[in-house]
Amino acid sequence: MLGVGIVGAGWVSGEHIKAYSNNPNTRIVGILSRTREGAERKRDELGIECRVYDSLDQMLDDDKIQIISICSRSDLHSSQARLGARAGKHLVIEKPIALTLEDLWSLEADVAEYRVKTVVSFVLRWNPFFQMVKRLLNDGALGSLFYASCDYWNNTNEHWPGFKWGRTRQGGGSSMLLSGCHAADAVRWFAGEVVEVSAFAADRNPDSPFEFNPNVVASLRYASGAVGKVSSLLECYTPYRFNVELFGDQGTLRNNRLFSHKLLGQTDYAEIPTVLPDSSDVSHHPFQAEIDHFVRCILKDRESHANVADAAKSHELCFAIDRSCKTGETISLPLADRPKSA
Repeated sequence: MLGVGIVGAGWVSGEHIKAYSNNPNTRIVGILSRTREGAERKRDELGIECRVYDSLDQMLDDDKIQIISICSRSDLHSSQARLGARAGKHLVIEKPIALTLEDLWSLEADVAEYRVKTVVSFVLRWNPFFQMVKRLLNDGALGSLFYASCDYWNNTNEHWPGFKWGRTRQGGGSSMLLSGCHAADAVRWFAGEVVEVSAFAADRNPDSPFEFNPNVVASLRYASGAVGKVSSLLECYTPYRFNVELFGDQGTLRNNRLFSHKLLGQTDYAEIPTVLPDSSDVSHHPFQAEIDHFVRCILKDRESHANVADAAKSHELCFAIDRSCKTGETISLPLADRPKSA
């Protein structure tokens, strides 16, 4: 039985708590939040019996805890996760895991040095549609990809009206780091590593509540020679959409519509019923599958495919896109200033 400490008392921490509570190999030992009252409220809301900590040091000193879920504000993720790694705790870290390259690489180095297990909450990797796409790719349904594109489109002003800290540079960082990182991670997972980006941000609305440009698009070149794009639009007038378009030499996938050489006699796209990542609520966020996966990784002493080392590459892609937007230059990956040890 693995003991779990939860850092944060917002919506996402509640989903983590539910997932751990449903796993037969974990139990919630305690919660830490910005205020003791907030942690107590989350504990009582979910009807669990656990300790409420007054500080992160207090949680890290508790030898009943083997796993820590970092569900705090984005600007705290890296520092809290580094302290957790140094304390020998396995880590589930909500994205983004860092808002600066220095913090990203420092976290990656600490995780490697202290050899703790990690999983980064790019939770769409466990979404049924994403799982289906990976199987189609592995089965050769699309052949060799030559174009891969993913879009994160979500009017956060409408869907998250109280999400004020995420619209600041300190709390959210950028459009790509705040939300578009899901799309950046998806293109890597489906099409492989990106080696070159050229990005642009739309002119910023002077009345925008964002401190950064919320609407960004980037052209990509992959190591395989394929091309594509990724976009993050946070002020769009549209229902939430996460588009996936993959074009190969033997098939095409446009969201859940497939045209493939595997489907003999096909004259048009076939629509596949599945759970699309098409809402900003919990219905398409499979936290249970993510947590169950991570617990198995710990018990079987193996690394997650979504660990910090892998997720750092998705974040580095986001930083490269932001750098290209700022400088107007084409940026090569991995970044030239990346430490050789990272």
